[in-house]
Amino acid sequence: MLTTITRYLIALLFLLFGSRAQAQSHQATLTFTGKITAFTEYTTHSYSFTERDLLALPQHTIETTTSWTPKSTFVGPRLADLLEKIGATGTMLEIHTLDEYTYSIPASDALRYDVILAHTMNQHRLKVSDFGPLFVIYPRDKYPKELNTPTTEAKFSWQVNGIVVQ
Repeated sequence: MLTTITRYLIALLFLLFGSRAQAQSHQATLTFTGKITAFTEYTTHSYSFTERDLLALPQHTIETTTSWTPKSTFVGPRLADLLEKIGATGTMLEIHTLDEYTYSIPASDALRYDVILAHTMNQHRLKVSDFGPLFVIYPRDKYPKELNTPTTEAKFSWQVNGIVVQ
């Protein structure tokens, strides 16, 4: 029979290690704010996509290299599809990440380059510890003269969790 202290310690260990496991598998959630016309949360004028929402959208593939990965196959929804769904009206997208990195990209890039928000790389779901849960991917190898530049390197944001449409 387990004592009260033993049960307490088991519960405490479960909470500690369970929280770490949950943080490592951080599910993809993405919230848009700013110049949008559709909302899931009217009080904050925001549109949030759960992981289920993102996976239900048409999925697209980009095979490319990045400065941090060899040639890899990335899968995720097209950014342009997300912008259409939320009724985005701005011209710039301020990308926010879990590690508080922020970078702005032209909204026109979404259509011009068929940018995706990858949740999978080489058939493996991205984790927070390896670019996840969402990674902005441009087809760099398809447009090397335009996209293999230091300015474009900054556009490859990972751990994405929010976008402000400006």
